[in-house]
Amino acid sequence: MTDPHWLHDDAVVVDTHNDLIVLVDHFDRRDQPDHFARFWLPELRAGGVDVQVLPICIEEQFQSEGALRRTLLLVERIHQLAAEHSDDVALCLTGADIDDATSSGRMALVIALEGAHGVGQDPELVRTMARVGVRVVSMAHFGRTFLADGSGLDETSRGRLTPEGITALREMEELGIVFDISHLGIAGVEDVLSLATRPFLATHSACLGITDIHRNLGDEQLKAIAELGGVVGVAAAIPFFIDADAPTADRVVDHIEHIIGVAGIDHVGLGPDFIDDYYQNVYGGWLGEWALPTGDLAYRPAEISRPSDLPKITEAMVRRGFEEQDIRKVLGENVLRVLRDVMGRPAR
Repeated sequence: MTDPHWLHDDAVVVDTHNDLIVLVDHFDRRDQPDHFARFWLPELRAGGVDVQVLPICIEEQFQSEGALRRTLLLVERIHQLAAEHSDDVALCLTGADIDDATSSGRMALVIALEGAHGVGQDPELVRTMARVGVRVVSMAHFGRTFLADGSGLDETSRGRLTPEGITALREMEELGIVFDISHLGIAGVEDVLSLATRPFLATHSACLGITDIHRNLGDEQLKAIAELGGVVGVAAAIPFFIDADAPTADRVVDHIEHIIGVAGIDHVGLGPDFIDDYYQNVYGGWLGEWALPTGDLAYRPAEISRPSDLPKITEAMVRRGFEEQDIRKVLGENVLRVLRDVMGRPAR
């Protein structure tokens, strides 16, 4: 049997969704600087993370007139972070940049927008975002933006991409920005599947066939994503995406196996969405306490909640008899294929 610890350390590990920059900013504003070096960098190293996508999620209080300002402030903070820790990380604009960073032993950082609230109703700002280094973009979070409706509105809106959203999608494809369908409503996902011409990501989603929640993807959607060459990053750390109880490595692998069975081994990756520490530090409680209608305020995700837990997923795949090459694909090679093909490469 393959040694899972050796394999995890040797493989390229890509995490397609970690909101850590919001927590870094939270501590900066409270005169506790360099939270990245004190907490996140050791965690990411312990988890073997080689490529980290850094989404900028705009909190509700900034989602109107403050969205663009907040977006640009967090973009600037990522640039500063990369400069401050240039021996350990590198901000990457292309797939070649990622390869250069990882070959030199540095972690590759990729800027993403979650919800694109800063774009507002002006798709031309997608070009501005590309100029400042954004390389992955989703159009909605749980609610409505000028570009699309989030999955949280599925029961009331059935909203498709707006005309501005369609223009933004075309801009992203032309500029070499990787589109992200996570959080899009059902109709919006169908629009993207019918309009997209380049591979894209679902950076942090899971399988509707296992866990019935609006944020997850159905089998027909998984097949269509695969046909376009895309990849689904399994949201391993979010309880209600994976299961009604605390996420475990085996439950994550259940979702991985389901995607493989439906879409194929080349179309699944990892997008854990480690936000437990954010909720603890900002709201004073764990995500399970905030999100789950269980009434159990003692709930605490026990097994998969931080980057240092990622090797447990590799251990679970080894236990289940995954081939080494397939594990490498899940851990990072599949997502790297999309990033190399699209990121920073204008459409021909």
